[in-house]
Amino acid sequence: MMASDVLPQEPLPEPLNSILNLARWAPSGDNTQPWRFEVIDENRFVVHGFDTRSECVYDLDGHGSQLSLGALLETIAIAATAHGRETDIRHRSDSPEQAPIFDVLLRPSAIAADPLAASIQTRSVQRRPLSMRALTSDEKQVLEAAVKPGFTLLWVEGWPGKWAAARLMFANAKLRLTMREAYEVHRRIIDWGKRFSEDKIPDQSFGLDPLTLRLMRWVMASWKRVRFFNTFLAGTLSPRIQLDLAPSLACGAHFALLANRAPETLMDYVEAGRRVQRFWLTADHLGLQLQPEMTPLIFARYLREGCRFTAQEEILKAASPLATRLGNLLGEGLERAVFMARIGAGPRAQSRSLRLPLQKIETRRDSVAQGQ
Repeated sequence: MMASDVLPQEPLPEPLNSILNLARWAPSGDNTQPWRFEVIDENRFVVHGFDTRSECVYDLDGHGSQLSLGALLETIAIAATAHGRETDIRHRSDSPEQAPIFDVLLRPSAIAADPLAASIQTRSVQRRPLSMRALTSDEKQVLEAAVKPGFTLLWVEGWPGKWAAARLMFANAKLRLTMREAYEVHRRIIDWGKRFSEDKIPDQSFGLDPLTLRLMRWVMASWKRVRFFNTFLAGTLSPRIQLDLAPSLACGAHFALLANRAPETLMDYVEAGRRVQRFWLTADHLGLQLQPEMTPLIFARYLREGCRFTAQEEILKAASPLATRLGNLLGEGLERAVFMARIGAGPRAQSRSLRLPLQKIETRRDSVAQGQ
């Protein structure tokens, strides 16, 4: 039986309950939340991770989910400091890559509460236009410090940089919106007519005008409609302008998070995910908003590693020159890039993904032993 099927339980002891309730707000691709918590006692729990490679074209090598698991572990560590605890987190090296397991021990500590804890719940994806003012040198210095050691930031800014990034995102969006494998993901993860969603992405967070949103909902009811609109009615044009081109210009900058060496192992990506979360929480703390821009990186990596990610030959042919353009944008940092996003000043998102309640992702060791 899955953790989500477990009968209601007595509340967890504090501070474990508060720590796990904060931890579940870690970011994950398409709000998949690829983790479950197995509580052993008031100071010990196990994180059971999983990836979505069997069902998501954006996670065929599991690296996206591994980044999310890293973000979760960093969130646990930060949340623990708010309750006078430090964490000892250990990966079970014999656990499968597709389902990694991490043992977490909470220990009393005199360590000061991390100020980033206040941003754990408020951090979110902002898909709407942001301020076009450039980031200040002080803001960039704080953000650069947040990813050290082992990582650096490559900034793509100024009008020429933002225009180059916007053109790339606009072109890449055509792949995303015309590929059958991506359609299946989008159809599954969009929560239509919603401002908030516990386990999907609410459509009101996209920032599309009402007419385009209604049309998009109708078109996405079937792949046949998608193919017809894309072929004969330029069906991707308006969504690409509103979802990709305009937001890419309306921001302070784009950036890539670069590892000092190209990531190879699961733990390389987990560590990268920890840095992503620390960066994102720092940005929120500074009053800055983010929108990830991961698909160009993902598709370029697939091409580089010979991963055939679609059955549509025209998509594969179109993806190759876009990978070259991404390389021109990132230079020698391309193979070390683990995360990309746009960033800028602006209000927090008023429509966003929420998280599954703790009761649906947590179980107890005694429940597991009894087969409940």
